Amino acid sequence: MEEPTLRPAKNFSAENDANILRKAMKGFGTDEKAIIDVLAYRSCSQRQQIKSMFKTMFGKDLIKDLKSELGGKFEDVVLGLMMSESEYDAYELKRAMKGLGTDEDAMIEILCSRTNQQIKDINDTYKRMYGKKLEEDIISDTSGHFKRLMVSLASGGRMENQSVDMKKAQDDAQKLYQAGEKRLGTDESTFNSLLASQSYEQLRAVFDAYHKISGKDIEQAIKSEMSGNLEIGMVAIVCVVRNRPGYFARKLYHSMKGLGTDDKTLIRIIVTRAEVDMVQIKQEFQKQFGKSLEDFIRDDTSGDYRKVLLALVSQGGY
Repeated sequence: MEEPTLRPAKNFSAENDANILRKAMKGFGTDEKAIIDVLAYRSCSQRQQIKSMFKTMFGKDLIKDLKSELGGKFEDVVLGLMMSESEYDAYELKRAMKGLGTDEDAMIEILCSRTNQQIKDINDTYKRMYGKKLEEDIISDTSGHFKRLMVSLASGGRMENQSVDMKKAQDDAQKLYQAGEKRLGTDESTFNSLLASQSYEQLRAVFDAYHKISGKDIEQAIKSEMSGNLEIGMVAIVCVVRNRPGYFARKLYHSMKGLGTDDKTLIRIIVTRAEVDMVQIKQEFQKQFGKSLEDFIRDDTSGDYRKVLLALVSQGGY
């Protein structure tokens, strides 16, 4: 069961919210609290309605107004909240690939964890926003086996409603064993084809069968056979297949632990999961790290940035 921390507001009025936001930004200074109280407590589709109502009422673009009033990481969160789900994913994928260097981590997280329908929406939105196909940008920005894995995932063709076939799981596990541990060098394409195409349920059966055949966990096997981004990508698929909230809990933990904060990851996960499975992510976080996600956010962030993140992960108040 997936449970969100953020649910649609009851008695919602786009008109009232547009008025509150206009007032919060009008004249001298900005009322950040009012902005948080509206935007962090409305669902994504409600925020889209506020955006169009704002333009209807005031002839102004809400996003532009927010950009000119806000700054820093608080602004990054608010702008993330103002996009539709597929716009934000497309925006993050574009950010991951443009300029020097590639944020492979963001690409892996998005492409490994979204459903077929979400991937289809991301592809459509990416084309609309950037005038280029997502696949073209992936191909020009990545290389080798990692490129193939990303292209596979971006095609959004995983067999989602495949019923579990134990015999096939056995055979496929044997294939993986032959492709990896059993031979010198690794046949990456066998791993790619199974990890990218089979349903989550079927893959769980494959992983169990693999463990029986090799005595090793599939994650260990991938780590010893692969390296670099390909390894990170394939391990991410395994983690998402086994426990999606657990995967995000770990990513949140690593975004904050140690020196400095990986704010882009922290913001992206909180904005994209608050309406999906944040309750489970928080439970996993507590279980794996013995401390609440809220405490980690409190220790690692400050000001309005902290307030808006806490609002999103703590149902009804912080």
